[in-house]
Amino acid sequence: MKTYSAPSAIKVAVVGYGGAFNMGRQHLNEMKAAGMTPTAVVELDPKRLEVALADFPGIETYGTVDELLAKSAVDLVTVITPHNTHAELGLKIAAAGRHVVLEKPMAITTEECDAMIDAAKKQGVIVSTYHNRHWDGWILRAVELFKSGALGDIVRIDLRMGGHGRPGDWWRSSRSISGGILYDWGVHLLEYSLQLITSPVTEVSGYAWNGHWAAQPDFPWAKDANEDEAQATVRFASGQRINLTITHLDAASDKGFMKIVGTKATHIIEWPGAETHTPQGAGKTIIERAPHPKGEGHKFYENIAAHLTTGEALVITGEWARRPIHILDLAMRSAREGKSLPVIYS
Repeated sequence: MKTYSAPSAIKVAVVGYGGAFNMGRQHLNEMKAAGMTPTAVVELDPKRLEVALADFPGIETYGTVDELLAKSAVDLVTVITPHNTHAELGLKIAAAGRHVVLEKPMAITTEECDAMIDAAKKQGVIVSTYHNRHWDGWILRAVELFKSGALGDIVRIDLRMGGHGRPGDWWRSSRSISGGILYDWGVHLLEYSLQLITSPVTEVSGYAWNGHWAAQPDFPWAKDANEDEAQATVRFASGQRINLTITHLDAASDKGFMKIVGTKATHIIEWPGAETHTPQGAGKTIIERAPHPKGEGHKFYENIAAHLTTGEALVITGEWARRPIHILDLAMRSAREGKSLPVIYS
């Protein structure tokens, strides 16, 4: 793999500079803060290219990835496009001998992830996924508690997001584009959990309810709409399990979005802070409430830069990013087929 003398020698580009969340700007600024050099932007909308030029004067602008790869000397390209385009673009970038970072989710299917991992290995480049939430304060604290022994052995992790309400009318509500309801926050929640449960996955069961919101007369996606609610139950060789639910139907959501049940304590993560419930015997429990530590998402691109310059171990490898996608892929297939499915490899 090619290495660089300093982070500033790594020329970086983004594919996608849309206005939603301004993620193109965010990625370039984070790469710049990590010492790398913003060099190019690819965007279909000429008006957004004008915004990119205003944000980064002198930056190269292109209308297609093919044009970027043919004309620019960029070393690393981050893909910020709808989920169903990640694999095609990632394969093209890796095949051209450029390092590639994909916005999460890495892709929609296991096969797409494997193809990108293989292509990157053949070309001697990295493929990674923007799991900056790997360093969110709440999961850093949970990992710290687990490693300290305060939680004991982890028995199960319950994950959930959502409530009762109509999904948005944008592309993230289209199953063919997004992959399904589990592919947005579900990817983050699984990635958190896999930091705590490291045993091999053996089996995944998926469940889904469809058609409620798609039947609304003005809903744009009709038969291509995401599931109204979906669940994945993940079984590990250790006997541990993860239960993941993403819903637009539940009017009485449970407390917290992540519940870690251990043999010594249960840790519940909510948006404002976390609670650790530690039993004391005789039916008594101590509840410790604490705000979340500050997140360290900046470490994602800092680690990329350090890997390409000093050889520091890459944290979010292609193989790591593949694990939650394989679970979600199996869960969606399981829901369609009505049976549990074994993993290909974990």
